[in-house]
Amino acid sequence: QVQLVESGGGLVQAGGSLRLSCAASGRTFSSYTMGWFRQAPGKEREFVASILWSGDSANYIDSVKGRFTISSDNGKNTVYLQMNSLKPEDTAVYYCAARYLRYSRFRLTDDYHDWGQGTQVTVSS
Repeated sequence: QVQLVESGGGLVQAGGSLRLSCAASGRTFSSYTMGWFRQAPGKEREFVASILWSGDSANYIDSVKGRFTISSDNGKNTVYLQMNSLKPEDTAVYYCAARYLRYSRFRLTDDYHDWGQGTQVTVSS
């Protein structure tokens, strides 16, 4: 069974940085696509970024392009989301997600079958 555990969230001032980590276990992930989503209060969960487990084919929502970077460390079975130049509108619970199949364009919540518990990111103005 896939287990995903996020960490690295917290409170940061606008313009600051955070790095989220997603530790994955329970499977061999070489054929997986990994994603990061976020959900702000009163809003639907939205796609942020995705990457193939091999580290190829990163995709981002337009609002984070140039500020966020998704990456994977196969040796540590961990996926990261480096977030720079954070804005108050980035405030949300961030979730890691996994989907068996290598496809760089999975962007819907229904595309992903396994989810972490989420980590809170709060950006103050």
